[in-house]
Amino acid sequence: MRIAFLVAPEGVEQVELTEPWQAASDAGHEPVLVSTESGKIQAFNHLDKADTFSVDEVVGEASAGSFGGLVLPGGVANPDFLRMDEKAVAFVKGFFEQGRPVAAICHAPWTLVEADVVRGRVLTSWPSLATDIRNAGGTWVDEQVKICDHGPNQLVTSRKPDDLKAFCDAFLHVFAGEAG
Repeated sequence: MRIAFLVAPEGVEQVELTEPWQAASDAGHEPVLVSTESGKIQAFNHLDKADTFSVDEVVGEASAGSFGGLVLPGGVANPDFLRMDEKAVAFVKGFFEQGRPVAAICHAPWTLVEADVVRGRVLTSWPSLATDIRNAGGTWVDEQVKICDHGPNQLVTSRKPDDLKAFCDAFLHVFAGEAG
């Protein structure tokens, strides 16, 4: 399965990109780095610059239909930038409209709120997003990982980097069900 990893040109939390990417790759999937600009993206370790990664596809030229699933890594600046980009928001919304699975960790649900896809859904995130999720019609829970199927697709969410193992296991399980 081709899996889109959508990130902003800078601000993604590196471990929330690299660990799910490696897990997807190890499971035989094809991870694809999608961003709002071509070239390279700048990852961060919290507030410190980390590594750069080459962009595979630009969101304005990519289609949700060409991917089996979507992973949204966190980092505070990353989803804040993405939710201000109409093409990125439309790309995310496309996965929900087409019933394709989505996985989001930490601050990434901000982009889901902007795409207006959390209404009626149960999800988790970094705790500071709880009010945003509730105001957007979702139910926020404080759990290591939450799989929600109360909608057109399955949605996998986790709170923070400490939850990455559970997050990766859950989204790989959900995505495998879609591929099978």
